[in-house]
Amino acid sequence: MRRLRLALVTETYPPEVNGVAMTNDRLRRGLEARGHRVLLLRPRRADRPRGEAGVLEVPSVPLPGYPGLRMGLPPFLRMHRALQAFQPDLLHIATEGPLGWGGLAWARRLRVPVSSTFHTNFHRYCGDYGASFLRGTALGYLRAFHNRCQLTTVPDERLRGELERAGFARTALLGRGVDIGLFSPARRDENLRRAWGARPGDRVVLFVGRIAAEKNLPLFLEAVHRARREDARIRAVVVGDGPLRQRLEREWPGVVFAGMRHGEDLGRHYASGDAFWFGSLSETYGNVVAEAMSSGLDVLTFDYAAGRQLIRDGVNGRLVPEGEEGDFLEAARAWAREPGDVSGRQREARATAESMPWSRMLDRFEGLVQPLLPEPEPQFPPRPAWGDHPAA
Repeated sequence: MRRLRLALVTETYPPEVNGVAMTNDRLRRGLEARGHRVLLLRPRRADRPRGEAGVLEVPSVPLPGYPGLRMGLPPFLRMHRALQAFQPDLLHIATEGPLGWGGLAWARRLRVPVSSTFHTNFHRYCGDYGASFLRGTALGYLRAFHNRCQLTTVPDERLRGELERAGFARTALLGRGVDIGLFSPARRDENLRRAWGARPGDRVVLFVGRIAAEKNLPLFLEAVHRARREDARIRAVVVGDGPLRQRLEREWPGVVFAGMRHGEDLGRHYASGDAFWFGSLSETYGNVVAEAMSSGLDVLTFDYAAGRQLIRDGVNGRLVPEGEEGDFLEAARAWAREPGDVSGRQREARATAESMPWSRMLDRFEGLVQPLLPEPEPQFPPRPAWGDHPAA
């Protein structure tokens, strides 16, 4: 396998907490561990020390509505100089913002191959924010961006088919993995459960993710409300932050809003629940579903993206038809009526997660990008001195 010099361009990266940032971090560190060289280009954050090796930060501004996320800004002269000095074999773009366009323009001018990943269904968000009329425009923007790349990787086969029917070219399935050490039932913490107000015999239902319109939190909260009519011992915990948090905290005083969590603390929050209900309909994949399964939770979600890939209904979780919110609510009520022991589904969920290490995604990425690389310059042996020449 040829060693890469890869430039990774992304608008979001840890310490930001979202699936795109986490996946980019796994890709970067996994490739470096395999001997590849990676230059990370990302927006500058005031809360991060400068000067990290292998990282170039560009000026940035907060993303409207998401002060924790930042968007890279022109001028890109320093970025272009850094790329010129690094001389990458391949530019990989993870986000379609200004930083991504800057990298794409540089690569196309110098004929450096470009790959990308379709991480986020921005066109589906239009309806969540009252702008359904912009859906076609947003999809056209995304298509124009990705079709300028030699390869667009996609986390889900069904999504890949949808994109191809919408005119996206040169797509390939990449998939995802999960950290079974970080997200593990062994991290369950009874003290944390008590801090949530859960008593012995209570069952805790979790949501983990951005508290934003596209995550469909009202469906989760209504499902909890109906489940509590069947069993008052059910508790609800929301882990994450976002623009809707303050309003939902006021409207749902009985729900614990635990805020943003990171690393081992996030793993502890997952493992201290009993079930995970995820009603989002805007996912390209949904890493939180895999993380919840790895943590040994009984997952309820819609039959698409990670749910369709990973869950066998009734065996290692529960699936309801995509978009059928009535079925989702009824499944939540049925869960509340079940005996408290659903350990069979929980064990199967964990076993499923154990079969999907991140190394599998890295193998796939290496195999997909190798054909894009330019042929290496031929290395000729040094010419012998005249007196040493065989014909002399």
